[in-house]
Amino acid sequence: MAATKIEYPLILINFKAYAEASGKKGLQLAKVAEKLSKEYGVTIAVAPQLTDLMFIAQQVDIPVFSQHVDDVSPGSHTGHVTLEAVKDAGAIGTMVNHSERRVRADQIDVVVKRARQLNLVTVVCTNTPEVTAAMAALGPDMVAIEPPELIGTGIPVSKAKPEVVTSSVDLVKKINPNVKVLCGAGITTGDDVAAALRLGTVGVLLASGVVKAKDWEKAILDLIRPILK
Repeated sequence: MAATKIEYPLILINFKAYAEASGKKGLQLAKVAEKLSKEYGVTIAVAPQLTDLMFIAQQVDIPVFSQHVDDVSPGSHTGHVTLEAVKDAGAIGTMVNHSERRVRADQIDVVVKRARQLNLVTVVCTNTPEVTAAMAALGPDMVAIEPPELIGTGIPVSKAKPEVVTSSVDLVKKINPNVKVLCGAGITTGDDVAAALRLGTVGVLLASGVVKAKDWEKAILDLIRPILK
């Protein structure tokens, strides 16, 4: 069963809808993440595709997140995904508002409040310091700052736009210091992780830097290298 505890620094790997991490391949990647997490004592979490959530959560002992949920309670909501469903599947929490799956602020508010009632962890993705500040006011467990123009480029926000990260961290501290800040967009190497941590975040959210790597273990090892020092 998926681990239920989050410790920081955190490496959160989003599988998106990549074929390289779908179905059995997704489980293989989650197993690699689990192996390295146990071996080096670093929290590595995964966010598989929704169709693989239970399949993976039942077979690894690391935190598993849903990539998205809807702001609905169980009932007649065809095609929607409820917080209760992802919890039953074994997820410890969910991402919401990724730039590839944007939702309205009022819907995020509902998700964050209902997740808290269900003891689920929330990671709200944001794109600017101002949006980060607004989302921090809703009280999620984490916000992940990701300028969308850098996502998947291999150009990390921690280097290309460090002021976006530092401004976000500063605003979150003022508005709700209990909210943790992750850094995303273009993260691919250990140097990127080190830069993100130096800027005041507690971890990273990334996808293609691991999922599309030819050697998953090597890619993850490089990411956790600065955490081990």
